[in-house]
Amino acid sequence: MDMMAMVSTMLASQQGALQSNIAATLTKQNMDMEKSTVLTLLGAGQPSLANVGPGVGGNLNVSA
Repeated sequence: MDMMAMVSTMLASQQGALQSNIAATLTKQNMDMEKSTVLTLLGAGQPSLANVGPGVGGNLNVSA
């Protein structure tokens, strides 16, 4: 195997590894985004006060 063939093979291998790393990063970002979307739609995390009356869920002054 001549020198140029070895160099070409090494560069192709590095390019393949780079593409694989980029694909893995993008897949993880997409999965994180999908997880966040599902949690938002399910209402996980903090409870929603969208359907309650005014003043409900506010701060309570217990010192009086």
